[in-house]
This record gives sequence, structure tokens and C-alpha cells, in this order.
Amino acid sequence: MDVIPWKEEGYRMCITVFIWQAHPLYPFLLLFNRDEFHNRPTKPVSWWEDNEILGGRDEVAGGTWLACTRQGRIAFLTNVREVSSLPEAKSRGELVLGFLQSKKRPMEFANEVLKEVDQYNGFNLVLCDLCSKTMVYVCNRPKGEPLVQVVSPGIHVLSNARLDTPWQKSQRLGQNFKELMDKHSKDEIPVKLIAEELMTDTTKADKNSLPGIHSFEWEYITSSIFIDQFVTSMGSYGTVSTSALSVKPSGELSFYEKYLSKEEWKEYIVNFLIDKMEVEREDDSFGVSHFPS
Repeated sequence: MDVIPWKEEGYRMCITVFIWQAHPLYPFLLLFNRDEFHNRPTKPVSWWEDNEILGGRDEVAGGTWLACTRQGRIAFLTNVREVSSLPEAKSRGELVLGFLQSKKRPMEFANEVLKEVDQYNGFNLVLCDLCSKTMVYVCNRPKGEPLVQVVSPGIHVLSNARLDTPWQKSQRLGQNFKELMDKHSKDEIPVKLIAEELMTDTTKADKNSLPGIHSFEWEYITSSIFIDQFVTSMGSYGTVSTSALSVKPSGELSFYEKYLSKEEWKEYIVNFLIDKMEVEREDDSFGVSHFPS
């Protein structure tokens, strides 16, 4: 098996698709593939020590890529693909953890992040407060100034460029996700099954559609939604987990994860009721009227 050279932190991938405030039965539903070295110490989805934060944990840097709280706060991030990286950068996973541990609203926290974006390698960060129906996106690597914007209702795809950048795998994932959402527009969605169907896609991009940031070989082999294991100069790399996080108007949150542990795939699911979420139903905030026509 050929060994692929590995040079920069910016090589790491991930991809997520989510629907926000645009389905009558799911105010929020997300699918997420995490791509990482197989030998990087990682804890699967579980309640953290204070029993308030639920998510996986990077045991090297201590942060996380996707997590939520009992109060209905959710945060997740992907890396931005870039030519070079900062050797002494702060861990991006700390941004997710920082928001979940704070009491600040998404926009307030995002503006705090703006003050120190130059201390991190490229990231896309999404901050969500389900109870106030607020979602904010932060990126520190757009052209020009760092970007903060409110996320609009609808379907969005986030890979390793700005939100909704039309990379081929992002477009394919978004379209396939939309078709399934349309199919289940008024029905309960079999979240685990759609995660299996959509997030295991190993179709590679057309060779002439690659962004040309890194080597052709690297970009081609990582151009699929699910990245099969391959060997780099720093060890085996590929998709190591698929997560599905869904929320119902009642406040019932379900967090499913299929993850790789010692080269064996395992599954785990956690369900709980978000505090105070039911109060938000009184004005039908997540009702059919929010579903796009």
C-alpha cells in the first residue's frame, strides 16, 4: 500500500449536513462524519464529568468537534483546508467546549471569538441555542475579515471551506439529504438509517473539480463523503465516526454515533429531554409554518 505524505494540520477533513428550522417535526437534525488518524486517542459520545455536556472527546487536546448540553446548546466545527498552519495554534475543539460551558448567546460568544481568531488554524464553527432558536456561523479564514453570520432556516452543508461552498461532495450530500427530507416531510425520520445511507458514500469527486489547495493525490483520495482508510506518513487516516443528532419540538434530543474503536465499528445512542424546551412550543415555534414551500 502506498504511503501518502502528510505535512500540515490543515489537511484534516470532516463534513456535516444539517437542517435548521425547516421541518415540522425536527427543528434541528444533523449528520456528521469525523475524519481523523485511527491512532488518535478519542472518547466516543458520553456525558462529560459534570453530566451537562454530551459529546465525543479528543483526548489529545481535550476539546470536541460536536457536542450539546441539557439546556439545548449545540456546537460543532470543521477545519478549513489551507496551505499552511500555525505551529503553536490553540486547539479549535476548545471553541466548541467554551461555548457549551458559557452562558453567552451565540452571537455574543461569536463576537468574543473574533477577538482571538488569529490564534487558531482555520476553522468553521457553528453555535446554536435551541431554546432561543438562534444559530450563528463563524469562520476565521474567508478572504478579507473573519466572518460571523446568522444561519438562515433550511438545509446547509459544511465541509472544509466556508458554509455551503459548492464542493462536489458537499453538493451531492446536500442534494441527497434534501431528497430524504422531502420524502419524510411530515413523518418521523429514521435518523440512523439515513446516516447509514448518506454518510457512507465513498464516491470520489471528478478529478477536474478538486480545489487545488493541496496535492492532487491527497485531494482526490479525501474527496468522498466517507473516506476509506489509507496510510499516511503519520499513520492510518480516514472517517472514524458518523454522528446523527436530532431534536424534536418536545425537546427530545437523540445523539447517535457509530465509531471506530480498535479497528472495530461500534454504536451508541443517548436520548434526553432538553430543559425548558417544551415552553417554546406554546407559540408553535417549530411548527409547519416554518417548513419551506
